[in-house]
Amino acid sequence: MAIPHLTDEQLRSWTLEQKDRWWLENVYRGDMPQLTLRSALTGVVVGGVLSLTNLYVGIRTGWTLGVGITSVILAFAAFKLLSRIGLGRDLGILENNAMQSIATSAGYMTAPLVASLPAYMLVTGKPIPPWQVVLWMAGLSVLGVLFAFPLKKRFINDEQLPFPEGYAAGVVMDSLHASGGAEGLFKAKVLGLGAAASAALQLLRSEKVMHLVRAPFLAVPEYLDAPLYRLFTPRIAGIPLQDLNIRIDTSIVMLGTGGLMGIKAGVSLLAGAVLNYFVLAPWMMKLGVISGTGFRSITRWSLWWGVAMMTTASLFSFFSRPSQFVDAFRRMRGGIGKPDVLASIELPLRVSLWGVPIAGALVVAMGHAFFGVQWWLGVIAIPLVFVFSIIAVNSTGLTSITPGGAMGKLTQLTFGALAPGNMPTNLMTAGITSEVVLGASNLLMDIKPGYMLGAKPRQQAVGHVIGAFAGALVVVPVFYLIFRGDVSRFTSDLLPMPAAQVWRAVAELLAKGFSSVHPSARWAMLAGAVGGVAIEWANLRMRGRFPLSGVGLGLATVVTFPDVLSMSAGAIAFWFLGRSLKRPETAAHRVLVENRETLCAGVIAGGAIIGIILIVMETAVLR
Repeated sequence: MAIPHLTDEQLRSWTLEQKDRWWLENVYRGDMPQLTLRSALTGVVVGGVLSLTNLYVGIRTGWTLGVGITSVILAFAAFKLLSRIGLGRDLGILENNAMQSIATSAGYMTAPLVASLPAYMLVTGKPIPPWQVVLWMAGLSVLGVLFAFPLKKRFINDEQLPFPEGYAAGVVMDSLHASGGAEGLFKAKVLGLGAAASAALQLLRSEKVMHLVRAPFLAVPEYLDAPLYRLFTPRIAGIPLQDLNIRIDTSIVMLGTGGLMGIKAGVSLLAGAVLNYFVLAPWMMKLGVISGTGFRSITRWSLWWGVAMMTTASLFSFFSRPSQFVDAFRRMRGGIGKPDVLASIELPLRVSLWGVPIAGALVVAMGHAFFGVQWWLGVIAIPLVFVFSIIAVNSTGLTSITPGGAMGKLTQLTFGALAPGNMPTNLMTAGITSEVVLGASNLLMDIKPGYMLGAKPRQQAVGHVIGAFAGALVVVPVFYLIFRGDVSRFTSDLLPMPAAQVWRAVAELLAKGFSSVHPSARWAMLAGAVGGVAIEWANLRMRGRFPLSGVGLGLATVVTFPDVLSMSAGAIAFWFLGRSLKRPETAAHRVLVENRETLCAGVIAGGAIIGIILIVMETAVLR
């Protein structure tokens, strides 16, 4: 059914009180079951599983993906099937919404594990005890919730920013629960088909698993180019392509990731990888600047120009729109002290007013005790979070893109000046800012569909906290099983950790200065920095129609070539299918165009979960 909404004129002319009263009378569903025991348990289970997919993708690419729509479809289909066989009843629409809040919160818990925390371990050379990681991540998540709710009143209730990813989840839930189940079950089949195909291929690619089940004849080579080397060795400048990390992976997980990222990001990644691995890497190897072969050796040099390009591109893009700052702070004016007609169902403002200082003090204390961050530096990080949260939430509300990376770099630059030479402090204060900003923005993304469907926001806040703890308790043990306390495993072909490499590189540069970098890398940094600004300037002038992204180009330097190739192929393939499959009545259009996101989510989930299991087996069981 159609979701009630205000007209543009009502949005412009009505007061916040009028909008809240209209929502209460026309959208709010009263005491319809929402955060029930079954929705909570389902959210914990689904979120815990999907958090592993984000861990895998984050290890490979440095990104985290939204799992809201995937969790909604899985939960809907599961309870629909249980209802049909007489073992339960359908999940209500608000129960599904509460479930996705928990699942999404759990899914986003992986961000520190693929960025600030492994960067800290790389810098110090020592693993962090798992119990400290759980407490740290949970503390940052709770702080994100407390920062988010004072902003919710302005950005969602009053301005009603779109939060596109959250809006899409709301529309999907409304469609599933109003269609009698047919559409939801079809989506579940598409999701399951993608997951099964990807998981099966991951198992067939594991030579050790195939030997364990005594079926080596079924094994699929890990790389498509492997048979080629039995005939001859392809080279660039006399260097074998496999030594340059130029290979063709048979996994389709990154193919699904590319299908979600869009054509511009895919082409940018491919262009950056060709420049890095086909041109610069062999050149630097011939000059003796890069010693050794393979991804880890190459990325020690190439990450400098890549990080420079990503940093300048993201900061230029962010600051080139000053209206974002003005609009964000303008939206924060007003509303204080006025009657709140939703007081009985909103999270009370006093919870944040008391909670932020208390939770902030606990985070500062943990930063001092766990990572040696000086008290006064930790205290400074908390107000920065509030300022950056306003800006980041505004960006997320308009585009679904949270500039957590830019916020982290700004914090690193700030604390590079306040505590020069102190890399651990630089990383962990930036970690506070980046992770809390991400948490606050993602919570409001989750609350958007609840607002559309008439849910109680207070219960979604509780669900988000439940999801944060559930995600941490699942993903942290798996993370430690993967690297088994050996920090040297980070940045290897198996665990490339591109986001952590970027964080560490910025911290090292701020601590040691440019003199610590090889002269060729300094020139490459300069070229990358200028190139990042130039590309984003072109995007600004052409209103986003410039075909390349500075962040995408730079990211290719810290992601393995096989992963880049797969992601680019996925982006290009689904772009082509979207343009060529024009007939909505065909099965191909329905699966590959209308349900592209669902299919890609299934491919990522199935392959990533098996991939995580195989990495654990590789390091712990099959050694």
